[in-house]
Amino acid sequence: MSHPDTQPFDLILAGGTVIDGSNSPGRRADVGVRGDRIAAVGDLAGAAAHRRVDVSGQIVAPGFIDSHTHDDNYLLKHRHMTPKISQGVTTVVTGNCGISLAPLTHATPPPPLDLLDEGGSYHFTRFADYLAALRATPAAVNAACMVGHSTLRAAVMPDLHRAASPAEIQAMQALAEEAMASGAIGISTGTFYPPAAHATTEEIIEVCRPLHTHGGVYATHMRDEGEHVVEALEETFRIGRELDVPVVISHHKVMGQPNFGRSRETLPLIEAAMARQDVSLDAYPYVAGSTMLKQDRVLLAGRTVITWCKPFPELSGRDLDEVAAERGKSKFDVVPDLQPAGAIYFMMDEPDVQRILAFGPTMIGSDGLPHDERPHPRLWGTFPRVLGHYSRDLGLFPLETAVWKMTGLTAARFGLAQRGQVQPGYYADLVVFDAATVADTATFERPTERAAGIHSVYVNGVAVWQDQAFTGQHTGRVLARTAA
Repeated sequence: MSHPDTQPFDLILAGGTVIDGSNSPGRRADVGVRGDRIAAVGDLAGAAAHRRVDVSGQIVAPGFIDSHTHDDNYLLKHRHMTPKISQGVTTVVTGNCGISLAPLTHATPPPPLDLLDEGGSYHFTRFADYLAALRATPAAVNAACMVGHSTLRAAVMPDLHRAASPAEIQAMQALAEEAMASGAIGISTGTFYPPAAHATTEEIIEVCRPLHTHGGVYATHMRDEGEHVVEALEETFRIGRELDVPVVISHHKVMGQPNFGRSRETLPLIEAAMARQDVSLDAYPYVAGSTMLKQDRVLLAGRTVITWCKPFPELSGRDLDEVAAERGKSKFDVVPDLQPAGAIYFMMDEPDVQRILAFGPTMIGSDGLPHDERPHPRLWGTFPRVLGHYSRDLGLFPLETAVWKMTGLTAARFGLAQRGQVQPGYYADLVVFDAATVADTATFERPTERAAGIHSVYVNGVAVWQDQAFTGQHTGRVLARTAA
């Protein structure tokens, strides 16, 4: 019987420049794959292979890891995951901002939990049932799943507009324990949003106690990303210290014109906290954000565009100022007439966005909302925008650093073992792209345009994207966290 190393490779990507996800310089090398693993990286010119693909002139990199998604339901309903694989993403981190699909028991979930809902056909009373569904009907990408604190509140509390009682905290903690024991990689909070706005710091700490036992990560959409951003950061750091767990600050930003430039204040605070405890952060490469339509947000935004509107679907894609003028109201006063609805808010300053992206430890996350009728272009364009616009065109950081921010760094921070690097023994999650032409083509006017310059994408050794199309392969897996 032949030794496995003498067997032909299933696939060789030949002649490309490997940027391996470690923030090291790229090098000319072939990549050999056997089964779901990278078997060799080097000169494989004389090696036998069942399939050899010439990728000369292309970059071979680890598949991108989207550190911040709301793909919980999309993974089940749209298993092709075209918005992600078309831009080179091979793994998504779900359950962010306190919002997860399980344990979701409401027929009509309260906003913003409804951002995950599409027809109300999926309701999992246990997190284990949700993960079982993902394993039974895998998507084209891997998923690393968190449980949301707001979802736990909605499952336990009849009235979300107050602090939780000791008995409710205990019940939420039990649900969190079930989720972590079943394979959740962490717990997220979204205290900015109504379902969790009344949660005390102490409530969050107690509900999240299972994180320490199971080695999970705490990710948060903080209470405030505007005037009180520093206080919100301090609360975040305190929760991490009290629980002795890694913290991820989600989509770090400073929003609203009065706060433009304050990334000069927040980034040193984050850097100082990193010296004391395990803290990381992610960001998306746009000056506009997107979430539920809220009155306080429209006051902060320079411009607001409606992405969906249940009472008036025809308003999708319309400017809120125009809609308000037609109805003879201010943009603040018209919001209740349109809810529930979603919106894009132009509320950040480009220098802040660039400063946060260029900050060494910043990971890349899209924060896209895949169920929106007119989504923010970040859903389809985040990763090629970082590679093309910010790295190549603006020179904000080298290509190797851009790749690391969306691969090796993210895998390390979320504890995704043997992912995020092109190394022998690692899983064969790979993207091949053209460094000269890779670009986001999705715009606010045409938000679902596919990225340019993405040659092919492999998930666990199998091609899922070739010739600008989904191959029909659903080879994604549910990933566990390996605590450091």
